[in-house]
Amino acid sequence: MATEQHILNGYRVLDFTQYLAGPTTTRFLAEMGAEVIKIELAPVGDYGRFIPYVHDGRSAFYVQQNRGKKSLCIDVKAPEGLALVKQLIAKVDVMVENFSPGAIGRMGLGYDIVSAINPRIVMCSLSTLGQGGPLANRPGFDMIGAAYAGVLDMLGYRDRPPIIPQMSLGDISTGAHAAAAIGFALLHRERTGKGQYVETSLLDCYFSYHDSAVQLLSASHGAMRPYRNGSHHYLICPVGIFSGRPNPVLIIAGADRQWPLLCQAMGKPELAEDARFRGHMDRVTNADEIRKMVQEWLDSMPDDEQIYRTLEASRVPYAPVLSVEQAMREPHLREREIVRTVNDRFLGELELPGFPLRFSEFPRHLELEAPTLGEHNEEILRELLGLAPEHVHELETTGILARGPR
Repeated sequence: MATEQHILNGYRVLDFTQYLAGPTTTRFLAEMGAEVIKIELAPVGDYGRFIPYVHDGRSAFYVQQNRGKKSLCIDVKAPEGLALVKQLIAKVDVMVENFSPGAIGRMGLGYDIVSAINPRIVMCSLSTLGQGGPLANRPGFDMIGAAYAGVLDMLGYRDRPPIIPQMSLGDISTGAHAAAAIGFALLHRERTGKGQYVETSLLDCYFSYHDSAVQLLSASHGAMRPYRNGSHHYLICPVGIFSGRPNPVLIIAGADRQWPLLCQAMGKPELAEDARFRGHMDRVTNADEIRKMVQEWLDSMPDDEQIYRTLEASRVPYAPVLSVEQAMREPHLREREIVRTVNDRFLGELELPGFPLRFSEFPRHLELEAPTLGEHNEEILRELLGLAPEHVHELETTGILARGPR
């Protein structure tokens, strides 16, 4: 566990989350110094422990999402286990859960019970589709939220079915939203002494990501309709991915101030004054012609490095489209410790995404370690509830608590 001070040192979190969205929330809190007690349901714990890559029973996925947390593996369906959890609730500042809506209440740990035990607690629920509403009780995962939000419909090509992102954008970003809500609720509590219940969902967050589509459709009364457009933006031109020499390159030159810069880079400054391309909507109307000209210019270049130097010299926003492996080698990401090398006691040295937030008064990263299943059973129950080691051992023997090697 972390020994250095960070911005949330002194705050204690009871974490009922598993898989990804909820563990992202509590991982962020742990990265900022909070003491996170991860409640893992006996006997197997968080199912994230079984997600690849798994070596000798240790999941790198679980390590990434749960570094810095303490594991208490407990049977909350058993009266004695539930009673212990309720005692812990009185000792914490925050409680986070991401079960299906209503599940935490059926456990006997709804906000009405939790707030009666600890009126100062901030309780946060995350779900796919929300705690209320017609869809709330549907089973859900990341892409289901994206589908209902109209996000998947904007990914892919017009003449083909939509595509799915190969990463859980909604889980991670909803976890970050929840962490922010918890922080603001704690700020409110510091001012007023009152805890509260906060809630968010993947669907709510996903729909909020529409930067232009919703207002475009609504304000135009349907005259302008958003649509998926493959490798290029449907509303701004030129903005998209082109074939490089040979690697793909993203070029963003759709704004009125950027288009002349790209014309200069291509050696055709006169295009900036061409009536077909002068205004924003002029370029959208003639997008096929613009994309053809840009691609022909790229095809005329000797190699990618020359393309990059030319675009950079004219201050055209661009980026090489890196693979994950290439991004992991990118010096900029490594220098900023967004690609971070950590050491796990079972997996050894591995690279993980670094914590994305920086605080001038606190260290860049804390040295954190992911727990084995039930690793902190005795420590938590002894230090917070005063249970004797013999009592903890008895609870493990009877199955109220569980432990695992990894």
